[in-house]
Amino acid sequence: MSLNDDWRARSLRAVWHPCTQMKLHEGQPGGRPGLPLVPVVRAEGVWLHDAEGRRILDGISSWWVNLFGHNHPALREALVDQLGRLDHVMLAGFTHPPVVELSERLGALTGLGHAFYGSDGASATEIALKMSAHAWRNQGEPDKTRFVGLAGGYHGETVGALAVTDLGIFRDAYAPLVRLAATVDSPDARGARAGESAADVAERAAAALAVWLEANHAQTAAVILEPLVQCASGMAMHDPVYLRRVRELCDRWRVHLVLDEIAVGFGRTGTLFAHQQAGIRPDFLCLSKGLTGGMLPLSAVLTTDAVYRAFWDDEVARGFLHSHSYTGNPLACRAALAVLDLFEREAVLARNHETAAALDARLAPLHAHPRVRHARRTGMIWAWDIDTTLPDFARRYGRAALERGLLLRPIGRTLYLMPPYAIDPAGEDGSGAFLARTALEALEATLAQEGEVAPAPSAAPSGTGAIDAV
Repeated sequence: MSLNDDWRARSLRAVWHPCTQMKLHEGQPGGRPGLPLVPVVRAEGVWLHDAEGRRILDGISSWWVNLFGHNHPALREALVDQLGRLDHVMLAGFTHPPVVELSERLGALTGLGHAFYGSDGASATEIALKMSAHAWRNQGEPDKTRFVGLAGGYHGETVGALAVTDLGIFRDAYAPLVRLAATVDSPDARGARAGESAADVAERAAAALAVWLEANHAQTAAVILEPLVQCASGMAMHDPVYLRRVRELCDRWRVHLVLDEIAVGFGRTGTLFAHQQAGIRPDFLCLSKGLTGGMLPLSAVLTTDAVYRAFWDDEVARGFLHSHSYTGNPLACRAALAVLDLFEREAVLARNHETAAALDARLAPLHAHPRVRHARRTGMIWAWDIDTTLPDFARRYGRAALERGLLLRPIGRTLYLMPPYAIDPAGEDGSGAFLARTALEALEATLAQEGEVAPAPSAAPSGTGAIDAV
């Protein structure tokens, strides 16, 4: 048995993998092999290396967390230094330099203060929703307990986060446990009618939200949305004018605005935070994934001084009593500080602009492919809807890409790229050239399989349905 096979077998015996139908890793009818399970033993830059030395380009930043490339020396050195000082201490009744410095710097970057920490994106969503409703309660408006989100929105998979997530594959099995939020139209630019621009779609979606809030604001605590890119619903991209209109509506009807920048923060959309392209400030900002550059789990919720003051009281029960054992872990906070240092020291946003333009040119054959619909890009995020009859396009494409040394996991029939910022778009034999060439080769190989299976009920391109579940 090979080293890779040994690790695969041990993992399948012992590990329950996330976002996975485990049976699909077994052999399939007709002698087809099961979905590949790749044992990764080290990583460097944009490359993952399996147990037998084969390298795979990480085209999705390991679920959107890695910013600067794997095993980045500055992040590694910061963690080694912090290990020699303080590994962990509870944050209730104690504090430490990394969490104080990180909170100060995030506050200076966003205009929001008093960061509250969790361990992952879903935790950040839970914190923001609870904090919003509790703040209204403390201010004498206990009826404001409902939330409203966007069609196709995704905010995590804990029970509270599922309430504001509009993807049935994650939510339907737990329907009896979930108190569903309301859902309004998405400003997804793919929904443009004849003659409409992306801004027109945004204005139309904002008008629908305006009607909803006028009727329901008295019971509504917050609007929650992913600014500029709704990632899990197929990289649905919208015009920044939508964010400005929602901010105006929330101010008019006294409803909090929660922005989920868990996936799109820290430069993914071209600015440090996506909402900055609209010139607004939310009431709550949820951060995770890139916050530590993909090194360690950490999430943060930033909010306004007004929300913080709503909890300031002699009565303990009026405080925000949410907690996690590893809240504000010093190692994770130190990694996040190193991430912010890199943004300041290396002109990351300007370099990303150049990288994105150069890589976009390399991707021109994919943009022009006859089976591609709605080719689009925001910052360092690319997406294409594929017109295919394959009902399992995502799984087949993922396998074809892995066979060629590329990690890409389409969402439904939406193919997307979200590579680490270390991708090299220039060199002919570099990672950018490999990424563009191999993504196209894998598409051709996948489409060639269409005659092997019965077509899907509808061949219309769709990215909605699952983040990239297998």
